[in-house]
Amino acid sequence: MHRAALAILAAVLLAGCGDNRLATDEPAAGRPEKPAPRPPAAAARPWPRLPHCPADAANCTAARGAIVYIEAVDPDGDGDAHFVLASSQSVTGPGLTVIDVERSLRPHPLPKIGARVAAAGPVYRGSYGQRQIQATVLRMGR
Repeated sequence: MHRAALAILAAVLLAGCGDNRLATDEPAAGRPEKPAPRPPAAAARPWPRLPHCPADAANCTAARGAIVYIEAVDPDGDGDAHFVLASSQSVTGPGLTVIDVERSLRPHPLPKIGARVAAAGPVYRGSYGQRQIQATVLRMGR
């Protein structure tokens, strides 16, 4: 899962980037004075419900977020997929959660970057020492 580790690193580095342009009272040549309204894309894509862990489950947690990276081909060949989510639950690191999806739960076709996902399951260490959810429940946004 070395690609996921690189994606996590890239997301952390990009989080520190900002816009260095200075705001002025005068619009730049060729730009409209008013910003264009944002399309209601976020409202059109509802979040999946956050699954719950069974009451007697140890080491179980749930998370949801938007996919920022997909590892569709796992190097060990067992057929699972990994999703890196921008997630407020921060299981793997600040703002990130990795979901390990076994072959039996793997959606077909795989979701795309930006798709909204929710998962629950036990938290284990991945091959690079990262904390990740081994999904026992996977819900896809619409």
